[in-house]
Amino acid sequence: MATTGGPSVPSRSLSRRRRTLSRQPSRAFTMRLDGFPGNDGAGGPPLDQEELVPPSLASILVPILRAANEIEDENPRVAYLCRFAAFEKAHTKDPDSRGRGVRQFKTYLLHRLEKDELETMRKLATTDQKEIQKFYEQYCRKYLEGHEGRKPEETARHYQVATVLYDVLKIVTPEKLHAELDRHDKWVAKKKPSLPYNILPLDISDETKQPIMEIPEIKAALQLLLILEGLPMPRTEAPQSSDGIAPKEMEIPIVNDLLDWLWLTFGFQKGNVYNQKEHLILLLANIDMRREHNAHQTERHLHIIADATVKSLRKKIFQNYESWCQYLHLKSNIIIPNGASILQAELLYIGLYLLIWGEASNVRFMPECLCYIFHHMARDLHDIITDRDGVFDPPFRREGCDDAFLQLIIQPIYDVMYKEASWSKRVTASHSKWRNYDDLNEYFWSKKCFKKVGWPMDLTADFFVRPPETESKIAQHYHAISSPRIPKTNFVEIRTFLHLFRSFDRMWAFFILAFQAMVIIAWSPSGSLSAIFEPAVFRNVLTIFITAAFLNFLQTTLEIVLNWEAWRSLECSQIIRYIMKFAVSIAWLIILPTTYSSSTRNLTGPVKFFSNWIGNLQSESIYNFAVALYMLPNIFSALFFIFLPIRGALERSNAHIVRFLLWWTQPKLYVARGMYEGTGSLLKYTSFWILLLVCKLAFSFYVEISPLVGPTRTIMFLGVGTYEWHEFFPYLQHNLGVVLTVWAPIVMVYFMDTQIWYAIFSTICGGVNGAFSHLGEIRTLEMLRSRFNAIPSAFSNNLVPNHGSQSKIHEEDKNLDKFANIWNAFIDSLRNEDLLNNREKNLLVVPPSVGDATVFQWPPFLLASKIPMALDMAKSVKITDEELIKRINQDPYTYYAVKECYETLLKILCSLMAEESDKKVLNRIRDRIDCSIQRRSLVRDFRLDQLPQLSTRFDKLFDNILKTPEDQIELVKTQIANLLQDIVEIITQDIMRNEQGILKDEDRKEQKEKLLFTNINLGLLKDKAWKEKCVRLQLLLTTKESAIYVPTNLEARRRITFFANSLFMKMPKAQPVRSMMSFSVLTPYYTEKVLFSPKDLSKKNEDGISILFYLRKIYPDEWWNFTERIDINRKDENVMHEICPWASYRGQTLARTVRGIMYYREALKIQCIQDTNDLAKLDRGRTLASNQELEDVCEMAQVIADIKFTYVVSCQAYGTQKMSKNAKEKIRYQNILDLMILYPSLRVAFIDEVEAPTGHGTTEKTYYSVLLKGYCSNLVEEKYDEEIYRIKLPGKPTDIGEGKPENQNHAIIFTRGEALQAIDMNQDNYIEEAFKMRNVLEEFKSNKYGKSKPTILGLREHIFTGSVSSLAWFMSNQETSFVTIGQRVLANPLKVRFHYGHPDIFDRLFHITRGGISKASKTINLSEDIFSGFNSTMRGGNVTHHEYIQVGMGRDVGMNQISNFEAKVANGNGEQTLSRDIYRLGRRFDFYRMLSFYFTTVGFYFSSMVTVLTVYVFLYGRLYLVMSGLERSILLDPRIQQNIKPLENALASQSFFQLGLLLVLPMIMEVGLEKGFRTALGEFVIMQLQLASVFFTFQLGTKTHYYGRTILHGGAKYRPTGRGFVVYHAKFADNYRMYSRSHFVKGLELLILLVVYLVYGSSYHSSNLYLFVTFSIWFLVGSWLFAPFIFNPSGFEWQKTVDDWTDWRKWMDNRGGIGMSVDQSWEAWWINEQEHLRKTSVRALLLEIILSLRFLIYQYGIVYHLNIARRSRSILVYALSWLVMLIVIVVLKTVSIGRQKFGTDLQLMFRILKGLLFLGFVCVIAVLFLVGNLTITDVFASILGFLPTGWCILLIGQACSPLFKKIGLWDSIMELGRQYENIMGLVLFLPIGFLSWFPFVSEFQTRLLFNQAFSRGLQISRILAGQKEDFRDSE
Repeated sequence: MATTGGPSVPSRSLSRRRRTLSRQPSRAFTMRLDGFPGNDGAGGPPLDQEELVPPSLASILVPILRAANEIEDENPRVAYLCRFAAFEKAHTKDPDSRGRGVRQFKTYLLHRLEKDELETMRKLATTDQKEIQKFYEQYCRKYLEGHEGRKPEETARHYQVATVLYDVLKIVTPEKLHAELDRHDKWVAKKKPSLPYNILPLDISDETKQPIMEIPEIKAALQLLLILEGLPMPRTEAPQSSDGIAPKEMEIPIVNDLLDWLWLTFGFQKGNVYNQKEHLILLLANIDMRREHNAHQTERHLHIIADATVKSLRKKIFQNYESWCQYLHLKSNIIIPNGASILQAELLYIGLYLLIWGEASNVRFMPECLCYIFHHMARDLHDIITDRDGVFDPPFRREGCDDAFLQLIIQPIYDVMYKEASWSKRVTASHSKWRNYDDLNEYFWSKKCFKKVGWPMDLTADFFVRPPETESKIAQHYHAISSPRIPKTNFVEIRTFLHLFRSFDRMWAFFILAFQAMVIIAWSPSGSLSAIFEPAVFRNVLTIFITAAFLNFLQTTLEIVLNWEAWRSLECSQIIRYIMKFAVSIAWLIILPTTYSSSTRNLTGPVKFFSNWIGNLQSESIYNFAVALYMLPNIFSALFFIFLPIRGALERSNAHIVRFLLWWTQPKLYVARGMYEGTGSLLKYTSFWILLLVCKLAFSFYVEISPLVGPTRTIMFLGVGTYEWHEFFPYLQHNLGVVLTVWAPIVMVYFMDTQIWYAIFSTICGGVNGAFSHLGEIRTLEMLRSRFNAIPSAFSNNLVPNHGSQSKIHEEDKNLDKFANIWNAFIDSLRNEDLLNNREKNLLVVPPSVGDATVFQWPPFLLASKIPMALDMAKSVKITDEELIKRINQDPYTYYAVKECYETLLKILCSLMAEESDKKVLNRIRDRIDCSIQRRSLVRDFRLDQLPQLSTRFDKLFDNILKTPEDQIELVKTQIANLLQDIVEIITQDIMRNEQGILKDEDRKEQKEKLLFTNINLGLLKDKAWKEKCVRLQLLLTTKESAIYVPTNLEARRRITFFANSLFMKMPKAQPVRSMMSFSVLTPYYTEKVLFSPKDLSKKNEDGISILFYLRKIYPDEWWNFTERIDINRKDENVMHEICPWASYRGQTLARTVRGIMYYREALKIQCIQDTNDLAKLDRGRTLASNQELEDVCEMAQVIADIKFTYVVSCQAYGTQKMSKNAKEKIRYQNILDLMILYPSLRVAFIDEVEAPTGHGTTEKTYYSVLLKGYCSNLVEEKYDEEIYRIKLPGKPTDIGEGKPENQNHAIIFTRGEALQAIDMNQDNYIEEAFKMRNVLEEFKSNKYGKSKPTILGLREHIFTGSVSSLAWFMSNQETSFVTIGQRVLANPLKVRFHYGHPDIFDRLFHITRGGISKASKTINLSEDIFSGFNSTMRGGNVTHHEYIQVGMGRDVGMNQISNFEAKVANGNGEQTLSRDIYRLGRRFDFYRMLSFYFTTVGFYFSSMVTVLTVYVFLYGRLYLVMSGLERSILLDPRIQQNIKPLENALASQSFFQLGLLLVLPMIMEVGLEKGFRTALGEFVIMQLQLASVFFTFQLGTKTHYYGRTILHGGAKYRPTGRGFVVYHAKFADNYRMYSRSHFVKGLELLILLVVYLVYGSSYHSSNLYLFVTFSIWFLVGSWLFAPFIFNPSGFEWQKTVDDWTDWRKWMDNRGGIGMSVDQSWEAWWINEQEHLRKTSVRALLLEIILSLRFLIYQYGIVYHLNIARRSRSILVYALSWLVMLIVIVVLKTVSIGRQKFGTDLQLMFRILKGLLFLGFVCVIAVLFLVGNLTITDVFASILGFLPTGWCILLIGQACSPLFKKIGLWDSIMELGRQYENIMGLVLFLPIGFLSWFPFVSEFQTRLLFNQAFSRGLQISRILAGQKEDFRDSE
C-alpha cells in the first residue's frame, strides 16, 4: 500500500520494542472554534476518523491520528503514513475485529488510506522512509529547539507529535537501521516533558522555567519526595500496561521519588501514582504556606518544608486510622524504624494511604475497610524499610501487570459489593436481605475481621461469601449448611413504622407518660394541676411508671425482633446484653403492676413520700421502693447530663473497664460516641425545648384534655345509646365506641402539635438570631447610600489581611484602593452579566486612583444630583460664604461632589491645553477662586447664579469628547476649541465680577495672530483612563435623578445590598491568599442541559412560544442591557452564538454553574495581586515600573490561584456522550469541551468504558476514572480534550450504589486542597461572594467552636428562579426560608444542622478518611447528602451555618416538577426512617438534642402524615357515629353538646398545619428581616390571593403519600425533576397518571365522607369553629382534586380542554398492556402502579388488605338508612345488600363474557342479551318502587354505599393479584379498575370542562400563575398567543 524503499510496510511486524505514550490524550474529534455544533450537522465538525475510533483502541490510536491532523498541512504524505501506522496498530491489537466498533473503524480508515495513497506526494525524499525521517528531523529542529518562551502546553504537544513521528518512523524503517535512529529517540526522551499535566508540570525540563515550579514551597515539597536515601530498592521488571502491550516493549521503570518507590513496591497504577504525587506535593506546600513565617513570603529562595507541616498532615490523614486502632485495641503500624529518616518514613506512610485511597474506587465508602488494608500494608512497609538489604521482592506482584493492588485487594471486595447489589436488584430484596456499604464497612469494626479475613486476604472467609447467582438457587441458598451467607452487621433496615418508636423511644415515652399524667389529673374531682398533691391522685399518677415499664418492654422487644437478621454478626457480649435487657424489662413489667396492686391500700401523697423516704422506710409502700429502684438508671443519666464532659469522656474511652461499665447503657459502636456539645450550646437548646414543652403541655392540658373530661364522663355514664344499624356489641359498657371516636383525633393532634409549636418557636428564635447577626440592616439602596461611607472601613476590617509593616494612614489609603478595585470588579461583573447598562455601571464604579482629588472619589450614584443641587444653592445664596458653606456641608456627599468636580475640572482643562500661555490663564482663574474661598468672599467676587450656563457648556464639551470616534478626532477640534473659549469667556465675563488681569499675556501681544485655546492636546482623546474621568465628571454635572433608582434591575439591587450588608456581619478576618486554606469545588453532572443551542432557543412549544421569546419577556431589562453590550443588529452568524450563552446563564445549565464557580479563580487572582502590592510597599500614586513587572505580578497571582483553587466537574457519561451517535448527546459533549477550552483550569472527570477483546476470543468491559482538560491547538485550530490521569476501576461504580454519590466518589480523587465545596449543577455563584471565600475557610480554624472544630460549613443559598411564575415564587420562598432561617436555627441553638445538599464546604481531609462527602448504598441512601452530615456528626464532626456569604440555587418551577421534587425528598425521608444513622443519632443524642433532631428530619414528615390521618380518623369517627345512630342519641344530648368544643379546638390547630400556614411563618419572618415586615405582610397577602394555601395543602398530600408508601412498600427512587422553563400545558392524562393515587383517590374518598356526613349528620353544625374545621377539610379535598389543573398553564382554555379529553379517552380505551409505555395505555400504567405491591412484604400486604376493609362501612351503614329497609336492624338487611352487589357483579361479568363471545361474530345475539338485561333491570326497579317503597333517594344512597365496596374489592384484588390470576378473575378486576378510573376521570373533568366555557376563567388563571412576571413587565397574553418577534426588534 505504501511505497517505500525498504520492505513492505504491511508485512512488517509490530512486535519489536518501541516507545509508547502513557497517559495519552483521549479520543476526541475535530471541532470548530466558531459556531454551536450539533444542529443537524449545521455548524458542526466534518466527519473525522477520530469519531470512529473504538474505545478499546483509543489510547493507542488517537495520539497518532491527532498528530496526523496537525501535520497534514505541512506534509500530507507523512500524515498519510501516520494514519497507516494507526491502521497497523489497530490490526495488530485486534486482528479479528472483535471489539465494538473496530470493524467499522478499520473499514473507514482503509478507504481513507487508499484515497490518500494516490493523492499525497513526497516533498522531501524519494521514499516514504526518508520522507518521514527528514520531516521528523525538521520538526524537531523547528519546534523542539528554543522552546523556553512557549507555554508548557504547547511544548508538551510538540513533544507528543515528535514522539508519534518517531514511532511511525520506526515502523516504516527496517530493523537494521533502528540503531541509527536511537540518537533521535534519546534526544527526544531527554528533552521530552510529561504529557498533559494537571496543575504541576512535574516532568517539565529545568530549561523551561515554569512559574508554579519556582514557588519555594512547591520546590521544597518536591525535593522532600526525592529523598530516597537509605531505602532498599524493589526488584523491577517491565510492567504490562492495561492496553495490552507486551512487557518487553515497555521501559524498565525508574524510581525518581518516594511515590515511585511505593508504586513499584505495592503494585499501584501509574496514573494513580501521578495523581497522588501532585496531590501530596500540593498538600504539603499549602499547609506550609499557612505557617505564620511563610504567610508573606514572596522572595524565591531556598525553602525547606517544616517538620510541623508533615506532622500536621499526618495527624489529619491518620486521625481516623489511629482512632480505629485504639477502638480495637490494636497497636498502630505507623512506626518509624530506628535510624530511618522521620520525615521520609512519615511521607511514605502518608503516600501509601493516599495511593490506597486513590485506587480504592467504591471501597472509599468503607473507611474502616481502608484502615484494615492500610494497617497490613503499613506493616509490610515497615518491614521493608527496616530491612535495608538493598533489594527486595515486592509483596504485591501480579504477572507483571501494573494493577496488582487493584486486582489482589480491591477487586475481591468490589466483587462482594457487586454481588450484593445484584442480589438486591434481581430478587427485589428488602434491605434486610443484602449487605450494603455500611454492613460491609462495619464488619471491620470487630477484631474478628483479623481472624476471618486475614492477610493476605482469605477469599473463602465469610466476608467474601456471595449470594446465589440466580433466582433458582435462592431456596437452596437459605438451606445451605457448608457456606452460610454472612448476615447483616449490627443493624437491619426493615420496613416498618416501628422504627420511629425504636429510634426515638425516649420522646414517645415522655409524651405518652405526660398524656397519661394529664388525663389522670384532669379526671380528678378538681381537675386542676394542684390535684396532683392529693394522695389518691398522686397514687394514680404513679401508674405512669407501669406504662414506662411496658414501653421499655416494647423497646427491648423491638431491638430483638427488628435486629434478628444481624444477630449472627453480633459479639457474644452484645447478645447477652439484648437478652438481659429483655429479661429485665419483663421483670419490671411484672414487678411494678404487682407491687402497685399490693400497695393500693397505702395511700401516700407527695409530701409524705418525700419527707419520710429516708426516715421511715417501713411505712412506705413497696411500690415506691420499686419505682425508686426502677428510676435509678435515669437518675444517673440525669447526673451525667449535668456533667457532660465526664459522660463524653467515658463514652469516647476505649478502656476495657469503662466499656464494661457502659456495657448496659449502650452497645459498643465505633461511631456516635460522646456526641455532646459544650455547656453554652447545651444551655441554649435545653432552654429552647423546656420553654417549648411547657407551652405545648399547658396548651394540651387546658385546651385539649381538661375540657373534654366532663363530656367524656357524661357519655360514659349516660347509658347505652340507640343504634340504627345491626350492632354486633349492643351492650358495650360506658359507650366506649363513642369515647374512642371523640378522643382519637385529640390524641393524634396531641402527638402532632409539637411540630406546630416547633414551627412557632423556631421562627421566633431564627428571627432574633438573624437580627443579632445584622441581617437586613441594608436592604434598600437608600439604606446603602446612607451607610456607604462606612463600607470601605467594614471592607478593610473583614476582607483585607493585616500587614504589620504598613503605617496606619498608609494602610487606610491602600485599603481604600483595594476597596475600589474589589468594588469595581463587582460592578464590572454585574455589567458583564447584563444586570446593569453602561450608564448604571458608570454611576456605580469607583475611580481606581485616589491621586486626582484631595477627597475620596465616591461612586457617582452617591453623588448623583449633588452638583445640580449645589448650583441651586449657589443661585439662592446672596449674602455670605458662610451660609453657602453651611448648606453644602449639611450633606457630606454634596461637599465631596463639589470638591471633586472643582479639582477634576481644572485638571481636565489643564491637560487639554497644549500651550503654556493657556495654562497660565487657567492658573490665574484657579488662583482667583482659591483666594476668594480663603477670604470667604466667593459670593461677593463671583456671580454664582451664572454657574448653570457654565455647566451646560461643560456638558457639551464632554459630549464632543466622548461621542467622537477616534478616527474623527480632528473633525471636532474646532468645536472643542470654541467650547473652551466659551467656557473661559463665561467665567471671566459672566461669573467674575472683576476679570482684570486674567487674559493678559505678553507673549501673545507679539503674536496676535494666535488665539487663546486653539492648540489642543487631542492625543488625550485616545487615552481610556482620561476619558473615564470625563465620563465620571459628566455624570456628576448632569445626573439629576435620585440615586435610589440606580440600578433598576432587581437582581442587581439584591446583590449589591446583600454584599454591602454582609460586610457588617461577623466573619473571620481574611488571610493573604498565600496563607489561605486551599480548596476544590466538585460538581456532579449526568445528562442535564449544558448550554442552550440556537435550535433549543428557537424551538416553539405547542403555544408557539420559544425559550428565547419567553426569556426576553421574563428579563426585559437584562435583554436590553445585552443588546447594548453587543451589536445585536449586525448580520453575521456570531450574534446567535452570543445569545446562546446569555440565555443559558438564565436557565439551570451547567454553563451557568461553571461560570459562577470560576469566579473563585478570578477573585483569588485579584486578591493575590492586592496582597503582593501591599507586601512590595508600593506608594499610593506609584504604578508598576513596566508592563513586564505587571505581567510578572499577574502571572504569579494566577499561579497562586491555581494552587489554592481547583474545579472538577464529574461528567459521569462524558465518554458515552463523546462516542454517541445521538445528536443531543453529541452536543452535550461538544459543549462540555467548549467549557474546558473557555476555562483552562476547569477539569472534567468521567467514567470511561472500554470494551476490548480478551485472549479467550471474547470481549470484556473495563472501566476507568479519567481526568481531562481542554486544549486548543494553534497549529490547526482544533479543540481537544487531553487526558491527564487514567485510573483503572474494578468495575462500573454506578452498578453498586446511587448514581450521584458514586459519580462524586469516582471524581473526588482528582480534587485538591484541604477543603471541598460540593456544588450542584443547578447552582450559581457571584464574584462578590467569591471575594469572601477566604473568610469562610477561616471558620475551619476558628476558636469560637472550642475543641469541636467545624467539619462542614453550611452556606446560605439564594433561590434565583422565583420570578418565573407564582409556583416558582412559592417554591422559592419555601426553600429560602429553609436555607436561611431554618438552617440558622438548626445550627444555633439546636446544633442539629446536617448536610442538606450543596453548597456546603467540607473539611476534605476529615471526610475522605471517613467515607467521603456522601453515602451511596442503593435506595437506603437516596437522600445521599444528609447522610454525610449524619456521618460527620457521629464521627465527632461539627456542622455550622454561615450567612455572610451566599450561593445561587435554582429550583423547580412547574407543578409537576415541584411534586417530583417533594416526592423524592419524602421518599428519602422514608428511607432515612429505616436507617441505622437515624437510629444511632436518635439513641445517642441527649434528650433535648434528640427532640431537635426528630422534629427537623423524619419527624416533620411523620407529623405531616399524622395531620392527614387525623382528618381520616375524625371523618371515619363521624361516619361511625352517624351511621350507627349514636350521634343522634348521645352527642345531640344537651349535656354533651355544650362541652364538645375541645374536639373542635384540637382540630382547628391541626387545620393550621394542614393549610400550610405554619410553612408561611418562617417565610414571613425571613422576608421581614431582610426586606421589612411591611413588605413581608404584603407578600403574605399576595401569596394567599395567588392560592398559596392550595399549593401547600396539595404538597402536604405529596409528602404524606410518598413517605408512607416508602416505609410500607419501598419504591423509593431518584426522580428527575427537569430544570427547564415551564411554559407548556400539561395534558389531563399526564396529571391524572401522576396524581391519581397520591391525591385524587384520597381526595374522592374524603369527598364521599364529607357528603355522607353532610347528608346524615346533624351535630353542632351551627358552631363557627366547626365551620372552620369542616371548611379546612373541604379545602383540602378541593386542593387535592383540582390544584394540578389550577396551576396548569392554559388549564381552562376551551380548545386545550377538548384536546385533553380526546387524549384521555384515547389513553383509557387503549387495551395494550405488555410492551407499551405508561403514557400510551391505561392498562400498562395500571399494572405499573401496582409495582410496589409485587415487591412488598406479606406484612405490608396484610396491612393493605386490612386498611381497604374500611370501605365496607359505607355499605353497612347506608343500607340501614334506606327507606326500603323500613328501619329494620336485622343482619339480613346487610346480607341482602351483598346479594344485590353479587347480582350486579354477575350481570357485569355476563356482559363482559358476551362481548368476548358474541361481540364480533354474533352481534345480534349480543344486542339481544343486553336488551334482555336492560329490560330485567327496569322491571326489578319498577317492582321495588311499587312494592318495596324504594325511593329516588334510596337509589342515590345505594350508589354512594356500593361504590366504596367495589373499590374495596378492587384493592383486595390488587393486593392478592397472584391468587386472582390463578382463579381466572384478574381480567374482571382489571375491567373493574378501568370503570372506576373512568368514573374518577369524569368527576375530575366535569368542573374543568364547565369552567373552560367561560373565557374569563382562563384569563384569571393566567394572571394567577404569572403574576410575578406581570409585575416585571411580562405580557403573558402575548406569550400564550404565540406572537412572533425577531430578536433584533427593539424593545
